[in-house]
Amino acid sequence: MQELNPMNQASPTEAPAVEAPVVQRYSDLALDPRLLRAVADMGYETLTPIQQRAIPVVLSGHDMMGAAQTGTGKTAAFTLPILQQLLPLASTSVSPARHPVRALMLAPTRELADQVFVNVQAYARHTPLRSACVFGGMDMAPQTAALRQGVEIVVATPGRLLDHLEARTVNLSQVQFVVLDEADRMLDIGFLPDLQRILAFLPSQRTTLLFSATFSPEIRRLAQSYLRDPVTVEVARPNATATNVEQILYKVAEDLKHPALLQVLRDHELRQTIVFVNSRLGAGRLARMLQRDGLKAQAMHGDKSQAERLATLDAFKRNEVEVLVATDVAARGLDIAELPGVINYDVPFNAEDYVHRIGRTGRAGASGLAITLCSERDSRSLGDIEKLIKRKIELRELDVHPPRRLPRAPRDSGLGHTPQRPGTPRASTQDPWFDKPYEADPNAQPPWEQAPAAGAARGGVPSNIRSRRKVPLLLGGKPPAAGK
Repeated sequence: MQELNPMNQASPTEAPAVEAPVVQRYSDLALDPRLLRAVADMGYETLTPIQQRAIPVVLSGHDMMGAAQTGTGKTAAFTLPILQQLLPLASTSVSPARHPVRALMLAPTRELADQVFVNVQAYARHTPLRSACVFGGMDMAPQTAALRQGVEIVVATPGRLLDHLEARTVNLSQVQFVVLDEADRMLDIGFLPDLQRILAFLPSQRTTLLFSATFSPEIRRLAQSYLRDPVTVEVARPNATATNVEQILYKVAEDLKHPALLQVLRDHELRQTIVFVNSRLGAGRLARMLQRDGLKAQAMHGDKSQAERLATLDAFKRNEVEVLVATDVAARGLDIAELPGVINYDVPFNAEDYVHRIGRTGRAGASGLAITLCSERDSRSLGDIEKLIKRKIELRELDVHPPRRLPRAPRDSGLGHTPQRPGTPRASTQDPWFDKPYEADPNAQPPWEQAPAAGAARGGVPSNIRSRRKVPLLLGGKPPAAGK
């Protein structure tokens, strides 16, 4: 490929024009039959807008900045053209040397990395291309074994990839494609230094793709530093929300959010939903409260191990969990098919997180519902959200009454009796003798007037006190007294 002159490079905001025919169906793309077969196996036929515009650009070899709402098929938009260009280099050899890393896909969270990895495996199932996924919270040994067997595609989170680079268990010197998925989230959680270190390991001649649901000035500065003449592909206005997601706002008092949540679940008949909160402690507390209300609820946050988070997510996908209470760590990377709706129990502090939260519903063109519970103290955050998405969220009335406190049934403590409330008369036991007060025996003699038992004392010394041990004179003992 002809090297571009640096003096003639365009600004990242001034995208070069790349003319490509707009196709509507996967079968019209110039893709390998094995890839088209994998797409057909997944039940996809029609291209989404981001796929229509991004796939031809990636196939042409240009760097790209792609912006689209979550759930619009961004993963396929970069995975399919990368696999197409790697197929001529694919090998059926078992030698790890014939399977160097040629594509690197970075994601900010473990859940998003796992989701991308599952899609890569599905699209490459009929090809000899290998892939591996590395992220934190899991043992490095299985990941190291997979990398040493040789893989062409690595999906990773920045932190764990740096661990493997320091351990020299992965070599990135032959990488041809780099994907930064949800790049704005990586900057939000402080991954910029890690990204800079990782990109320093890569060859300068490469194709870099940057995808995100939102574009911020920081993202554009990152693109200006690491992308070369990028083509900007935006299928919707930046920071816009999906039009097929109905957004509803309920204003309730902070202390009535819990009963309001229960009423919203009943009124909208949400059989499954994700409830977003702002803190890990709040997620665990709300999940326990919903469990006491008779709902199948589980919490998902960063304090849980990766195995626990994956188990909770699998249970939610199998409909074994009705309400998934999650922090923003789960707002990126959760791909739940036909999720009916999401609820913002807490208004997010960052307005861009609102776009990603409601992007969990209404995916792949389906309709969705996003409900936000807002109190008086959330007014400023709500204003920032409406300013970002450039629209007013529909406000509806919700008549919420404080829950009526019912007396709890007595619980067995396991000690043979039930606890009594203060001021409640104690129930009588089976034997009335135990309820009588203590009565002293009038015929009993006081202990100090009782005669000592035989052998209780010797010469005024109590029987429980041992006599002194006799010490010989040579060792410093005293001579016996006269008359003894």
